[in-house]
Amino acid sequence: MAILGTLLKKGIRLRESIEQQFSSPVDLQKEELKKLLINARNTAFGDHHHFNDILSGFKSHHSSLFYQNFVNNVPVHSYDDIYDKWWSLAKAGESDVCWPGKIKYFALSSGTSGAASKYIPITKDIFKSIKRTSIRQILTLSKYDLPHKFFTKGILMLGGSTDLQQHGNYFAGDLSGITASQIPFWFQHFYKPGKKIAKTTDWNEKLDEITRNAKDWDIGIIVGVPAWLQILMEKIIDHYQVGTIHDIWPNLQIFVHGGVSFEPYKQGFEKLLAKPLIYMETYLASEGFIAFQATPGAKSMKLVLNNGIFYEFIPFTSENFTEEGELKENPRTVMIDQVEANKEYAIILSTNAGTWRYIIGDVVKFSSVEDCEIVITGRTKHFLSLCGEHLSVDNMNKAVELTSKDLNIDIREFTVIGDSYETMFAHHWYIGTDDEINQEELKVKIDSHLKALNDDYKTERTSALKEVFVHVLPTKAFIQWMKKQGKEGGQNKFPRVLKKAKAQDWRSFLSEENLISEDLPTEV
Repeated sequence: MAILGTLLKKGIRLRESIEQQFSSPVDLQKEELKKLLINARNTAFGDHHHFNDILSGFKSHHSSLFYQNFVNNVPVHSYDDIYDKWWSLAKAGESDVCWPGKIKYFALSSGTSGAASKYIPITKDIFKSIKRTSIRQILTLSKYDLPHKFFTKGILMLGGSTDLQQHGNYFAGDLSGITASQIPFWFQHFYKPGKKIAKTTDWNEKLDEITRNAKDWDIGIIVGVPAWLQILMEKIIDHYQVGTIHDIWPNLQIFVHGGVSFEPYKQGFEKLLAKPLIYMETYLASEGFIAFQATPGAKSMKLVLNNGIFYEFIPFTSENFTEEGELKENPRTVMIDQVEANKEYAIILSTNAGTWRYIIGDVVKFSSVEDCEIVITGRTKHFLSLCGEHLSVDNMNKAVELTSKDLNIDIREFTVIGDSYETMFAHHWYIGTDDEINQEELKVKIDSHLKALNDDYKTERTSALKEVFVHVLPTKAFIQWMKKQGKEGGQNKFPRVLKKAKAQDWRSFLSEENLISEDLPTEV
């Protein structure tokens, strides 16, 4: 790491980063798709979907023929579509299903709304791609004013257990646990909590062990989901009876986060610090390392266009999706050269893990088409539009962030359910905070901020969206529910919107725990 610090100061960059800077996005993506198709052309999936015929389109003078061939031969897949017909065969031990060879690892993922775990294939090739993109992000540290000695400090990665579940011919676990179990020898000196603690499967036991060892580590970077890192830092501060985390880790300067918007957590998170941190956002999904914050202070992330992923985008409109966020038949898809700024798109991936035209459930918006920079605005099924209010997770996060600042409170978690109300509709908010707060004041603040952020919401609040309910809950209620779901810790996030079975399960939990006593509206 000391050598890395010297190299970073000289502004070293990887060939892939330079290539992306000086190439057109569509050229990079065309080449990436060609590589993927060539590598998988002799697999069962490639044979069934005529990859050799698709590849012939790359020789055509018609610039878009290769893409039309791809679209015509390969359908868009939901998880159930591709798992039932293809990935389940790889999971059973068959070779050359969607990608050459056997699949040794599967990342367990439920997104944030599904009831059952999804098994996402992790190949050697995508693992290499994830490592290469990780290095590309590390090298962006050259843009920050950091001393050489910073690069001798430890990196705490708070992820899932590296003690993976073995099921005959494959291993399964959190992607963070799979990647941590494969850490190269040269990095192990800097990696915390170390192999022994990382293997701990009990989340609370893991936090206790990290807390006991925290004083012996000189941490410069922390990596993880904001909610769980905040819990860990509070635990460490309380254990050692100090004022802030910097009393234990004085050289802590960087927080690398992803998977969920950090803004709602920022107010409470920064109360645990003695000095500001550098925040670096990543977009590392179970399906691949999609994007990362490439510029200090940026609110967006740059898509990685030349490292094992081919992207497509579905305009997130009523033409392609139902009000429940379900994909309609024959959706219109576009490539990177056809997207427009500030419009929302559901993202589709084809990758070197044997993921083909797979809709991962995230919705993004391009803040810059020229630089291919995006922000995540939500998930296809986490939008609320009961009556045309078109409320996104991005709107919700911002409203909570502004409300936290207005009232000087720490809102640790929240979720929203769409309700029927009298003959119209309502939104029911559940707010997790341990601060004293008037529920009516909280409701007014959230509602007023949403009206300012979203014109459709403002309009519907005068017509069909008749009421907003807000109920304040202790933070532990959200943690306990996650534990009950088997989703405590690691890369797990609390869903921002709950629907159907999940909504009913949440409300049943609150009733069983005597956390809500009044009659609740009926979830739509």
